[in-house]
Amino acid sequence: MSETNKSNKRTLGVLLGTLALVMFGFGYLLVPLYDIMCDWSGQNRVGEAAEVKNTQVDKTRLVTIEFDTNINRLPWQFKAKQGSIQVHPGELQHVVFEVRNTESHAVSGQAIPSYGPAYTAQFFQKLDCFCFTQQTLSAGEVREMPVVFVIDPALPADVKTITLSYTFFEVDGKSAPAAVKAVGA
Repeated sequence: MSETNKSNKRTLGVLLGTLALVMFGFGYLLVPLYDIMCDWSGQNRVGEAAEVKNTQVDKTRLVTIEFDTNINRLPWQFKAKQGSIQVHPGELQHVVFEVRNTESHAVSGQAIPSYGPAYTAQFFQKLDCFCFTQQTLSAGEVREMPVVFVIDPALPADVKTITLSYTFFEVDGKSAPAAVKAVGA
């Protein structure tokens, strides 16, 4: 074998070895690079509702959360499974509401929350809520709908009770037309 062939084989070996090291290094760095790219592009962010400023539970006090339910010209029955609960600020809570469509056709609605006193809304951090999306119930359907929330421990100490009120409104164009309602009646 000539010196040129030996030199070429050595060069090829060095190049392949270097390429293997570069590929190994790239594979090793892929996870941190992925995290950096996701942070830079905003993909690692959790939804705004899930950003809880302080997750430490304040066991020194209890806040009563009252639940109020209303419907606005909607053929549904709507209620909270519990009228009220007592929570420690910072403690993860899960409550359930029940809704029933009393019509003989599907109807869609959207729940709008309100708070009493109104300024407590900034301390009421919902992680999951049926109010985030429209709800469509088929004829006679009964559905249990969760709300998962945390009361921010920064809630002023003089607040002893918060009322969470939901009002369901019918979403236009999502229920059967009036002519179909009349025929079905």
